[in-house]
Amino acid sequence: MAKIRAYKIAEELGLDRNELVEKARTFGIDLKSPMASLEDAEVLLLREKLGAAKAPAEVVEERVASGSGTAVIRRRKRVAPPPPPLPEPGAPLVSEGAQAPALELAAEPLAAPEAPPAPEERAEPVVAPEPSEEEAARARAGLPAPPAAVAVGDAEAAGAGPAGDRKGKQRKRVREVVNLREQEQIARQVAGRVAVRRPVSVDPRAFVSPRRKRRDAPAPARPAATAAPKTTRRAIRVDGSVSVSEFAKLLGVKAPELQGRLMALGTMVGINQTIDLETAAKVASGYGFEVQDVRFREEELLAPQETGEQETGNLVPRPPIITVMGHVDHGKTSLLDALRKTDVVAGEAGGITQHIGAYQVSTGGRKLTFIDTPGHEAFTMMRARGAQVTDIVVLVVAATEGIMPQTVEAIDHAKAADVPIIVAVNKIDLPDANPQLTRQRLMEHGLVPEEFGGETICVNISALKRTGLEQLLEMIHLQAEVLELRADPSRRATGVVLEAELDRGRGPVATVLVQDGTLRRGDVLVVGTGFGRVRLMQDEFGHKLDEAGPATPAQVVGLSAVPEAGQVFHVVESERVGKEIVEHRIAELRGRPAEVRPRLSLEDFFAQSQDGGVKELAIVLKADVQGSLEAVRDALIKLSTDAVKVDVIHTGVGGITESDVMLAKASNAIVIGFHVRPDPAARRAAEGQGVDLRLYQIIYEATDDVRRAMAGLLPPTVKEVVLGRAEVRRTFSVPKVGTIGGSYVLEGLVRRGALCRLIRDGVQIYEGRIGSLKRFKDDAREVLTGFECGIGIDGYNDLKVGDVIEVYAREEQPATL
Repeated sequence: MAKIRAYKIAEELGLDRNELVEKARTFGIDLKSPMASLEDAEVLLLREKLGAAKAPAEVVEERVASGSGTAVIRRRKRVAPPPPPLPEPGAPLVSEGAQAPALELAAEPLAAPEAPPAPEERAEPVVAPEPSEEEAARARAGLPAPPAAVAVGDAEAAGAGPAGDRKGKQRKRVREVVNLREQEQIARQVAGRVAVRRPVSVDPRAFVSPRRKRRDAPAPARPAATAAPKTTRRAIRVDGSVSVSEFAKLLGVKAPELQGRLMALGTMVGINQTIDLETAAKVASGYGFEVQDVRFREEELLAPQETGEQETGNLVPRPPIITVMGHVDHGKTSLLDALRKTDVVAGEAGGITQHIGAYQVSTGGRKLTFIDTPGHEAFTMMRARGAQVTDIVVLVVAATEGIMPQTVEAIDHAKAADVPIIVAVNKIDLPDANPQLTRQRLMEHGLVPEEFGGETICVNISALKRTGLEQLLEMIHLQAEVLELRADPSRRATGVVLEAELDRGRGPVATVLVQDGTLRRGDVLVVGTGFGRVRLMQDEFGHKLDEAGPATPAQVVGLSAVPEAGQVFHVVESERVGKEIVEHRIAELRGRPAEVRPRLSLEDFFAQSQDGGVKELAIVLKADVQGSLEAVRDALIKLSTDAVKVDVIHTGVGGITESDVMLAKASNAIVIGFHVRPDPAARRAAEGQGVDLRLYQIIYEATDDVRRAMAGLLPPTVKEVVLGRAEVRRTFSVPKVGTIGGSYVLEGLVRRGALCRLIRDGVQIYEGRIGSLKRFKDDAREVLTGFECGIGIDGYNDLKVGDVIEVYAREEQPATL
């Protein structure tokens, strides 16, 4: 029998999915979610426990022989179905599920004496006559005793003569009734279900001789307690949200009526607008419906593991993921080569790394995972992807050249990823090396070495001479211990794609980094809109792997499509589940309208601040020469106030590149160019990623725009403007309207609907709004100075002669720095 998911059993039993999970745990079945699979035995247990109510117990008598030659009757309770209603007299005995002939007893009417009263049930044994063979066989078979028994072999009852013949006929009829009931009982046991029993129209006790009354006659059967019928609510299946018109059809009501119900709940929607699941459930409850959420739940299928608690308690330390960054030809790959004791540089074209490589190094019994990012500007985007998955950044700086433009970019990317930085000052074996000057230059970019009282770890190394490597590894292990990196290897694997390509011989090949769980050969991966089974898994040396634990890089073959770098992959239960997830993602992409990426402009910062967003304006600044760059940077930083801060996260000399745009996208910043232009790739990236790119030729234009953007981050100020004043000189009482003050406009104007204050003897009495304004008998929009008018104030009628009505308005003005 195939495994069945828990939510299927919940639908079968008419239970809520989460309710089934809770009840299953009380029965000892450990379910994590309704999507978990059940074994056959667990399914049978749930159906038995939750399927139907237990039948009431009935008393079964059993005769047990005693040592004195007498029989002892023991009573035991036995589950039996509730008795059906009695049929009309003369109705035949019929059993459901068994074809039995009707027993006609009405042909020979008999006088039925009243049954003797049943004795009170007692705990002590009751002495009874020795049972007959028929009764003993019935007791051995576990069948209930008949309502009355006639002793077989009774000499008096079986005597000769007409009386004996008549009693013999009576015994024959009683045996027919008993045999028929035994056949019904056997049929019920064979069929595995309880049949409905209908009583005989004639009481068998009528055939019992009054000289053979049994002292152990069973007590009258108690009527079974009828369970209260369970109220069933009709169900409506909703896929997350539903439109008002469609929901009205499902409820069987008209759309205007449904809109009225929604208005009563405070929801104003049109007929073609959608409502959420919670609102739909509230409305449906009033119509006697129950809303069921049947949307596709991808997160349940992508759970880390199928059974067990969310926190498994199997967390173990994992190797740290270290990204090596720095300027081109500063010795990044040479450092990895020294650590791995292999010649990676010889395999690269011109000694330059051409792709992201992930390697695992074992030192001192502990593993370290390194990501080697290309150092030249053409691969800046790949370096940014490396910084997003790393735990520690090792910044390689040549002691002979110091801080270079790409070194600054690496620092900015590491800060954007919010990861600790360890600086490896390389090439200290060369004669023109100056490690101390390099440390001083680091302070200009926010990295203060420990020697100068900061927190940045700096280590002098020589990758060529293999000096200082032990100290560097010790610092890496120390930083990893501070981070307390842990993962659960027992879970299904999840991770990120570092790089992917299409190989002609092997198909899509992806370089993945496992972040949690263990990836095994044969697992089914889902990444983006592709999935597949892992057919081949290799390490960085080309060796085959059977499994890859947390923080382990591997090359995977077997996907259906080439994934994008940076996408997250998950291991799922089966190919069927993977196919469902991919089909759902593709359907969502097809059904989603083509959306234009919103541009992150200066004007958008105001909206973000209203939602509790940024109070900081991040800027990527590029200029034509170093002097202009420093001048613009200083002018922008001086605009910072206590409420809004300008943060120039990156500066550079030269044109705006794609790397600048990607950094601005990752940091939620804007790009400002001064006397420079973006290259085609940067312009396309800015349009595709929705990054605001501003170009200026005059420094004051740049500072003015930034100042306005900073002001937009602050909430607007509200200013009160007095419109006019009027004096009440006479009062009128108008039915259904209230008190009207005949007034004279002293200054300014009085406008209908404007805010007003009622001032009496210099004290403010009331604050409200002008409700009505009339000039003679005509309504007026506003009345100017020197004219008379009738003024009515909303909600206030206690106007007195001499009161002054002050009319004002509130205006919002943009905040200024």
